[in-house]
Amino acid sequence: MKEIDIVRALAALAQEVRLRVFRALVVAGSDGLTPGILADQLAVAPNTLSFHLKELVHAGLISQERQGRNLIYRASFTTMNELLSYLTENCCQGAACC
Repeated sequence: MKEIDIVRALAALAQEVRLRVFRALVVAGSDGLTPGILADQLAVAPNTLSFHLKELVHAGLISQERQGRNLIYRASFTTMNELLSYLTENCCQGAACC
């Protein structure tokens, strides 16, 4: 990942609702969730949720897929793993971490 992508992802997660949405989608796994289910689970107004979903998609942290009349949102595990890898690549100067 490029540094600009890392900054964009971290900035997107540096907001309470977006962090909660991302974590809920990680828990949902590859099945993903619809906006309606997310709004109910997180007690977030649909219009507010829509804004935050757009920001997470823009940051590459989640994907959106249309299935019939529904939109399904899923965590991008590739992006998540790249972000974690970037943050920990030089952990403990190459020694085993405690």
